[in-house]
Amino acid sequence: MTQDAMKTQDAMKTQDTMKSQDTIHLSDANFSAEISKANAGPILVDFWATWCGPCRMVAPILDKLAAEMKGKARIGKLDVDANPATAAQFGIQSIPTLLVFKDGKQVEQMVGARSREEISQMLTRHLG
Repeated sequence: MTQDAMKTQDAMKTQDTMKSQDTIHLSDANFSAEISKANAGPILVDFWATWCGPCRMVAPILDKLAAEMKGKARIGKLDVDANPATAAQFGIQSIPTLLVFKDGKQVEQMVGARSREEISQMLTRHLG
């Protein structure tokens, strides 16, 4: 297999791990509306990029949490390369960066790949 073919295959795998039916695809266009939704509970936003190895490690954890927290909290993902304005607005310099928003306001931040337990605890603190 050529290196180009391997890169294409890796990119396809990355795209598959970065999407889930229970996560919300965020963009510069819909970010404010999604984090400000009333009565939707807190939203954890994953600032990531397709080329980011640690982001790929966190993606399946977030996908599982999105399914488990459905109805209580939401998980959103924002590709920093495709949506630089929002990333800049929040001063994102390292990825993955996880921000929790409640009632439209940022309430917590975590930088770097973390364990499922750490991420779950961070989100759970803001339920209710």
